[in-house]
Amino acid sequence: MMPPSKSPRSVFVTRHIHEPALALIRAAAEEVEVWPLDSAPPKSVLIDRASRVDGILCLLTDPMDAEVIAAAGKNLKVISQMAVGFDNIDIQSATMHKIPVGHTPGVLTETTADMAWALLMAAARRVAEADRQVRQGIWHPWGPHVLTGLDVFGATLGIIGMGRIGQAVARRSKGFDMTVLYTDIQRRPDLETELGIQFVELDELLRTADFISLHSYLSAENFHMIGAPEFEKMKPTAILINTARGGLVDPVALTEALQQGRIAAAGLDVFEPEPIPADHPLLSLENVVIAPHIASASRQTRLRMAMMAAENLIAGLNGERLPNCANPSVYPD
Repeated sequence: MMPPSKSPRSVFVTRHIHEPALALIRAAAEEVEVWPLDSAPPKSVLIDRASRVDGILCLLTDPMDAEVIAAAGKNLKVISQMAVGFDNIDIQSATMHKIPVGHTPGVLTETTADMAWALLMAAARRVAEADRQVRQGIWHPWGPHVLTGLDVFGATLGIIGMGRIGQAVARRSKGFDMTVLYTDIQRRPDLETELGIQFVELDELLRTADFISLHSYLSAENFHMIGAPEFEKMKPTAILINTARGGLVDPVALTEALQQGRIAAAGLDVFEPEPIPADHPLLSLENVVIAPHIASASRQTRLRMAMMAAENLIAGLNGERLPNCANPSVYPD
């Protein structure tokens, strides 16, 4: 008697990722569907695919919430996210359904730190504002106050969240002879010695820092951790940088702080909500630099992220422990 044939393994990839990563997936699964559009698939599509595939490779903009995960059929073995963050995925629901969730930590650390510095420098020296003026045919004669910004060299940098990216940002500050303050849920004496940084409470950091850079995960506890009371504590010359998550900052309070001169400027790669509405008042302000969530967008890093996501996916299809798992409690040991 012939043994029953195995069903072909099927995968849904929510966007066209890099070809080397797709090649890995196609070698591991017989049926691979790649969503053909640049925009995210509708939630109805996610629900449908979750009910009948073995694995899903998704992006931050895909709402893998409890409803989608509840629709998962008995075959869904893994969700692999091409991002380090995973606040678009209902981790509790995935764990309850015994579905491991992969992500891509570490790979985008240096690239994101580069972006934080790009925003910091652009906001401090009014680069985007100057660029807009030149393109509009405005070239002011040299004058003592024309497009004057703020010095970075020798300034005080405050880092909120001393994880991998916060550490990388701190290392870059050495070239600018900056004083670096940090705050986190846990003090790191080892890093204080290694990087020459100083731990302070949040209030002191807000009052003291010339530049404040956010590098915390988003959670229910720190949602809108930077709001009107925090802006009141900052220097009027302070510049806020956010390459972490938009929900860390109250956008209404940020807009008012920038409009009223309670802080000097902001550099944002993330926003709440995303995409930022076209009529949002922040977009009319000259003292804010906004990028569309591209901190990890170097060619090399995005390829590495795609390969890591593919490797997590394949491990899940094979019933193996994911190399980078966001919910390790899904495993019994």
